[in-house]
Amino acid sequence: MYYIGIDIGGMTIKGGLIDENGKIYAKKAVATLPERHYSEIIKDIASLTEDLVKEVGITVDDIVAVGMGIPGTINSKTGVITYANNINFEKVPIVKEYNKYIKKPTYIGNDANIAALGEARFGSGKGSKDVCFVTLGTGIGTGIIVDGVLLEGKLGAGAEGGHMTIKINGEPCSCGKRGCWEAYASATALIRQTKQAIDKNPDSLMVKFAQKEGKVSGKTAFQAAKMGDKAGKIVVDRYIKYVAEGVINLVNLFRPDYVLIGGGISNEGDYLMERIQRRVNRMSYGGHRNPRVQVKKAELLNDAGILGAVALCLK
Repeated sequence: MYYIGIDIGGMTIKGGLIDENGKIYAKKAVATLPERHYSEIIKDIASLTEDLVKEVGITVDDIVAVGMGIPGTINSKTGVITYANNINFEKVPIVKEYNKYIKKPTYIGNDANIAALGEARFGSGKGSKDVCFVTLGTGIGTGIIVDGVLLEGKLGAGAEGGHMTIKINGEPCSCGKRGCWEAYASATALIRQTKQAIDKNPDSLMVKFAQKEGKVSGKTAFQAAKMGDKAGKIVVDRYIKYVAEGVINLVNLFRPDYVLIGGGISNEGDYLMERIQRRVNRMSYGGHRNPRVQVKKAELLNDAGILGAVALCLK
């Protein structure tokens, strides 16, 4: 059986033709171009669907269902995007509009929630019914699965772990609050912290790595820290504490089997995961008395969105 998984981002719309076992038969991406009217973007998604089907040599009739992961507040019951700021969508009836072109059962959800479903069914959390997924990117997205049920909150507006407060009156966040986890532990926050450290430590190896790459990135401080650079180690040590603080909060709330970490920063692998794991073991409520939670790197990477969208259909 074939399914279509769609991952809608601010810059790119990715699609895949996938079976119930997570095998990807075809992938394609098109530019989002969010300045356009939503009807044009949805028409592009329909065209992307048709292209995927043609590439494999089947027809739309062979598709069982379509799933979509979308950033923002998503009402999965009504098929409406309540609000998605980075694609300029507000109160968009995406399922109704898409079904004008592709008349198949269509399911939608928040992109981080969808990625969590994908990891739980096909990725690092396979076999578990209790998973928290965290993506460290421009912001922080979280997806939470408890006893096999995806927690979305009322009208799909919940599970926004990136906006839990870890410091009262702290750094400003893009959501309008101060002190959010996202304002300290996202890749954006790490880049800001790295730039601040470079300004104070012009002799740091971080300068060398930034010049080599042509910019300060989420890798800059980690590269310097691994080479023994003192300023780089201070940035990384502090950043890992910020990441771990939010992870510990999730563990205390949900006590999952796994906390899976994705996004570009997750490419630091064991250097990052093992240090977060130690803090979780030491500082989560009850410590060793309560069930152990394993911190792991999410493994689906750029395919998490399209695979998660198919997992939504199968759910």
